[in-house]
Amino acid sequence: MSLSQSWIYIIIAYVCALFAGGMTLALIDINPLMNILFADIVATAVIFGFSTYFKNSSFYDAYWSVIPPFILIYWLATSDADIPFLRMFLVSALILYWSTRLTLNWAYHWKGIEHEDWRYVGLKKNNPEKAQALDFFGIHLFPTLQVFAGMLPVYALIHFGTDPLNLMDFIAALVTGAAITLQLFSDLQLSAFNRSKDSTDVLETGLWAWSRHPNYFGEIGFWFGLFLFGLAAAPASFWWTWIGFVAMTAMFVLVSIPLMEKRSLERRTHYQGTIDRVSMLLPLPPKK
Repeated sequence: MSLSQSWIYIIIAYVCALFAGGMTLALIDINPLMNILFADIVATAVIFGFSTYFKNSSFYDAYWSVIPPFILIYWLATSDADIPFLRMFLVSALILYWSTRLTLNWAYHWKGIEHEDWRYVGLKKNNPEKAQALDFFGIHLFPTLQVFAGMLPVYALIHFGTDPLNLMDFIAALVTGAAITLQLFSDLQLSAFNRSKDSTDVLETGLWAWSRHPNYFGEIGFWFGLFLFGLAAAPASFWWTWIGFVAMTAMFVLVSIPLMEKRSLERRTHYQGTIDRVSMLLPLPPKK
């Protein structure tokens, strides 16, 4: 299948998913939090249907960054809270910045329906009896629920965030914006390296000389920034708005990074030297 044909199918898939999610919102009326959760799950199930039909779970990859702005818009439309305009502008602009950047990065590197993420392939190949269940619950539903949890501070901000604008708002904006920009530059550096590298090379320049996974650090920083926005706007909701950030951090530290490290060690025997010299996640000066 050509890349242009692949784009047609991926666009159809996401239009269908958004339509199904919208119909779900039209049919149920519990509360804005639960309404969008059910719509999110229904839309995920539609993408899973396309993934299953085309035998490629990478249909889901763009969902991570495409859906949050729609969640944001729905919550804005259903709130009557008197939220400070600048707070709402800052968090909305930063979510759109993050979503646009990450989606464009995915689109630029997407190779079409013929290509599936190696992690998905390995997960299903190593568990053939449970492949379908792992595909839906592990590859599709789990990250959907993680992103939804990561958006909880935004829900608190939009529906309960009537506290006056304060210093924490600007700290949150600085952290969130810096995290997205760090991720942008780390991805640009990685992309440039991949165009010119030998298959055995390891990137240890720029941001990658200070962290083995600066792009993941930036992603975690984005969700931490949203948590800080929630803390600034609705501090009484602290006890449940932290869930998404903590879950994101655990996923990257306990699952994503170990998988990437294992693969790099298998493909590049000298990668152990990089592990010894360069910080895993938090950018730090490299060891001599």
